[in-house]
Formats: sequence, structure tokens, C-alpha cells
Amino acid sequence: MKEGFRQAMAWLHTWTGLIFGWLLFAIFLTGTMSYFKDEITHWSQPEVRRHALDPAASLGLAQRYLEANAGHASNWMIRLPSEREAALGVSWRNPDGGRRGFVSKSLDAQTGQPVDARDSRGGEFFYRFHFQLEMPYPFGRWLSTFCAFIMLLGLVTGIITHKKIFKEFFTFRPGKGQRSWLDGHNAIGVLVLPFHLMISYSSLVLFMYMVMPAGILASYGSNTGDYFNDLFGRDDVPKVANVATPLAPLPSLYAKVQALEPGARIGYIQLQNPGDRNARVTFTQSSADNVAYKRSANWTFDAATGELLNQGKPETGAMMTAFSFAGLHMGNFAAPWLRWLYFAFGVAGTAVIGTGLVMWLGKRQLKHAKREHMPGELRLVEVLNIASMSGLLLAVAGFFWANRLIPVGVEGRADWEVNTFLLVWALSLVHAVLRPGRRAWGEQLALGAVVFGLLPLLNGLTTGQGLNHAVPAGDWAMAGFDLTALAIGLFLAWLAGKMLRSPKPVAKRAPRAAKKPSTEPVEAS
Repeated sequence: MKEGFRQAMAWLHTWTGLIFGWLLFAIFLTGTMSYFKDEITHWSQPEVRRHALDPAASLGLAQRYLEANAGHASNWMIRLPSEREAALGVSWRNPDGGRRGFVSKSLDAQTGQPVDARDSRGGEFFYRFHFQLEMPYPFGRWLSTFCAFIMLLGLVTGIITHKKIFKEFFTFRPGKGQRSWLDGHNAIGVLVLPFHLMISYSSLVLFMYMVMPAGILASYGSNTGDYFNDLFGRDDVPKVANVATPLAPLPSLYAKVQALEPGARIGYIQLQNPGDRNARVTFTQSSADNVAYKRSANWTFDAATGELLNQGKPETGAMMTAFSFAGLHMGNFAAPWLRWLYFAFGVAGTAVIGTGLVMWLGKRQLKHAKREHMPGELRLVEVLNIASMSGLLLAVAGFFWANRLIPVGVEGRADWEVNTFLLVWALSLVHAVLRPGRRAWGEQLALGAVVFGLLPLLNGLTTGQGLNHAVPAGDWAMAGFDLTALAIGLFLAWLAGKMLRSPKPVAKRAPRAAKKPSTEPVEAS
């Protein structure tokens, strides 16, 4: 019975890994990139320059700009520059402008003047893709959440299947073909197993309201907006008094926040009814200051008098637990070294999925090695493996090349970057269909090596902010992107070289000779 249970778990591990592996590979890869989404956005908008951080001065600049350009708006939002975001972001509600009725501008954090930055979704595209898959709401979220469940199921069944899992962690036999892939799959899986369990489970916690909505519907009915208002502590917007009243200086209110919470970093500032007697301003602490999201980490002032009206609600134990899982999943709190560790573990998770797909196919190809043509179902898996892995890497590189080559003034420019990503990915599928499997792998990996390796040069030629400029200027977000692209290019070149070389024939073992009985006398002990 025990062996039967393990075999059932192995079957479940194998087939769920295959059916959802291609999608999970994309979710994990783009999710891993999302740990540096702000840095990717900075690279994607090189017109926004970095300056020394001065939150109070930046607030003064933002207030002056909004009073001059958005005095008619009922709602202002300000996002301060940070160690990761160079721009001073301002937006305001305008039913006739922008997405969701908002107009957004990026200001230079030193001068307060608008920056004419190229239209790009930058890192936000990969962040949104990894849980929405470029699908309409809520279908993409449903699918990605189901994939998270499948990933969690795959981890549990993998633990059950490999009863000698920790012994196998210390076993690696290079140059052994399918055996080497299995050893690598096991070793990487064990090394980052706690991280993968946390990521998969926290994905379900993040979308708990979609996965298990019965409790919410029973308490709130169709008014789910009230649930989120209670969850995040949103206050009702005060009614407009229609009495013009000047705003208190925002830097002075920022100083009051610092007195209440010394050293607190502010994520964003929201102003309601600016210029009215009933104006309110809310300072919300940056998510980088805590692992868990805290509703108590905000301060609301009367924007006319500067009086502190209230502070957010403290958390219950249950909410702290849920918000801690969300914070651990997103990693906003992570310092640079920890963010790189998140990135490395994310790459490892992507590799576990990829090696699993390769092993599934390789094991079955061996059974048909003497046949002239591979069975159609195996050929389909081979094509999907190539397009979902090397093809996705080409699509990512295509997005970045489009960012640099599409003229800045083109209308709908950000959409064209996304279209390039999808088009390159589709072309990789066509190429995988037309070329033999090993050649298709090698050619796509070689092309990936070229396009990633040349990204730093392209950046320097088109923006003047290549490594020769970014490193002396201390712009490590820009330099780090280019260095990472170069490292990816070198790694893909190594892989392409192995794939494009003819595989070595496997030497057949000579049959063992029968062991002759020994005629030597046995010494008495």
C-alpha cells in the first residue's frame, strides 16, 4: 500500500508538472524579475535621473506643481523618490484623462519640473504578467492562482516521491545525461524547498478573497468593496465645504510624521479635497519598512490646520499573519543583498520547473531512440518546451530592445513594447516547429546570448547611460541591469555551445564476465 501511494504521488507529480509546467515557468521567471521591478522601470525610463534623497524638499516641489497644475482636482497622489525609484511621482483625478480617470506625471526630484520620460510599463509589465498573464480580469488571476496550487501540490508530491531526498541532495553525477538532469532537479529543489513552499502558499493567501470567497459573500453580500475598506482601513472621503482654504505646507506635516515615527519612510501621500476647508492628507509608511503590511502605518491630518486627526488601526494576530505572508511573497522589505537572494532562489525555482520538463521528455525519447520519427505527442512537448523556455527569454529580450529602439514619441509606445514581447514569443514557437529539436534549442539560445549580451551596448549607444556613465555616476540600478544582462548573455552562450555541438555517442558497457570462484585459501581470523 505504501509503495502504491508513493507511485500515485509520483504519477501526480509528473503529470501535473508537465501540463502546467510551461505556464509555471513563465510565472516563476517573470515573478523573479519582479523583485527588481523598480530597477527595471528605471532602466526603461532613462530620462528620469537620480538625485540625492530629500523627502521634505521633494514634498515641497510636488505641492507647488500640483497647486499650479491640478488645483481643480478632487484628489492628489504623491509618491516620493526612494533608493529604488528615482522619480517624484504625482497624479490627480481627472475624469477626462489617463487610465482610471487619473493623470500621472514624473517630476525631477531636484527641480520639480516634469520629465518627458518615454512611455513604458517597464518592470510593472513583468510584475503584472506573473499573476495576470496579460488576460482580462479576473481570468488571469484565477489561472495563476490555480497554478500556484499546482506548484504547492508538486512540491508536496515531490517530497513524498523522493524518500531519500536529502541523500539525493548531495548526489550529482555530471555527464550522465538523464541522470544528471535528475540530480540537478533534486539538488536545486531541496536547496530552495522552504522558499518555494512559502512562495506557493503565500500566493494562495494573497488571493484568498478569490479562492475562498464564501465568508466574504456571507458577511458583505455583493458589497465586496466594503470588505476591502474594512480590511485596509479606508476612511470615507469628507464632503466638500466649498470654502477655499490654503493647504498647510506638506514638509511641515512630514516633520510631524517623523516626530511620531522617527526614521519612517513614506510610500505615498494622498490629499482629498485639496484647497478646500475639508481637505485631508494621509501619509502612508513605505512597505519597505516592515515585513508585514500594517494598517496602523498611516497618519491623517487636517490639510488646512495641520491637526492630526487619526492614525491607522492596529492589527489583529490573524491579520498580521496574513499580511506577513503577503510581505514575504513580495519582498518589498528586502535590503539589496536579500533581494538578490530572493532573485537567486526565484531563478532556482524556474530551473526546477525547466529541468522537470526536460526530464519528462528525455526519458520518453530514450524509448523511441531507434525510431526514425519521434511520436507526435513527444514532438509537441519538445516544441512547447523550447518555446516556453528559450522562447520566453527571447521575448523578454525583445521587450527591452523595443524599449530602446521604438521612437520616444510614438503613440501607444508602451503597448508596442508588450506587443513586441508577445510577437517574439510567438515567432519562437514557429521556429521550434520548423527546426529539429536540438538545433532549435541551440539557435534560440545562441540568439538569446547575442541579444542579451548586446543590451549594455545598445543602452550606451541610444541613451548615453551605459556602464561607462552609470558606474562613475553611482547609478547602480542602471549598471546592475546592464551587468545582469551581460551575465545572462554569457550563460546562454555557454548553453548554446553545448546544444550546437554534436552529442557524444554513449559508450555501451561491455558485458560483465562471470565471477570465478576463488581457489585461494581463506585465512582464519
